[in-house]
Amino acid sequence: MYRLKKHHGDKLFKGIAYLFGFSVVFLLFLMIYEMYSGSKLSIAEFGWDFIFNSKWDPVEEKFGAWPFIYGTVVSSIIALLIATPISVGIGIYLVEIAPKWVRSSVGFMIELLAAIPSIVYGLWGIFILAPFIRKYIAPIFINTLGEFIPYFSGPAYGVSLFTAGVILAIMIIPTIASISKEVIATVPNTQREAALALGATKWEMIRTAVLTYARTGILGGMIIGLGRAIGETMAVTMVIGNRPSIPKSIFDPAYTMASVIANEFTEASSNLYLSALIEIGLVLFGVTLLINIIARLLVWSVSKGTQEVK
Repeated sequence: MYRLKKHHGDKLFKGIAYLFGFSVVFLLFLMIYEMYSGSKLSIAEFGWDFIFNSKWDPVEEKFGAWPFIYGTVVSSIIALLIATPISVGIGIYLVEIAPKWVRSSVGFMIELLAAIPSIVYGLWGIFILAPFIRKYIAPIFINTLGEFIPYFSGPAYGVSLFTAGVILAIMIIPTIASISKEVIATVPNTQREAALALGATKWEMIRTAVLTYARTGILGGMIIGLGRAIGETMAVTMVIGNRPSIPKSIFDPAYTMASVIANEFTEASSNLYLSALIEIGLVLFGVTLLINIIARLLVWSVSKGTQEVK
């Protein structure tokens, strides 16, 4: 009798576990279905031209998502390029160099940065970061690289694609740094001891033994940070300038997919306008999914290479 009850309990637990597991897949497909249903009118009207068209004119009801796709991807890449070396450096310092009392206090401050609401970052970006970039940072790039590379040319507006990338970098640094710290801390001490025993310096030990072992986890942290950067809305909306055109320079105003949805969804005055905004949400979902697939393939290839080295 006891065995019979135990058998039924196992079946019940297994069924509940399956239900919870497949509920995530069900919600995923439900979101895709709802976004596709809401964007049918725009898909029928513009087709694939919606993705590659740069014109966004609600008055004439001509809609193209390319400026928003461009702004989303480029601002996220700028953020990742800035945040990754800083975050990995923080992780190395906290695990390999910092004393214990510094490690705990700095680690707490990093976690505190992750808890700050995005609207606070946006306000700080408008009143502090954007004027600082306009006066001090942008002129350096414009007067040096801008003469040879048009992508770094002026004028500097303050609110721009570059400012959005910097604010995103600040927002994702706590995420990447925390994951990098945890991953570096899991590297076996035998790896470090072996490198030092072979005559490696502190930096050589970190580069060859620690970072090589931890690179898969660090890349995973970059993926998580990139995912947050792509979907960030309020802070980016407040500092990017919100101009629906392809910027010729990183110091020009731009737009992102999340920002245009947040700004214009309540102002959609026609069914086609509303459908176009919903299709942008569908495209944002697709871009996020594509980037995550590419990132997972990178993680797989890097982890495979690490296993072969071992």
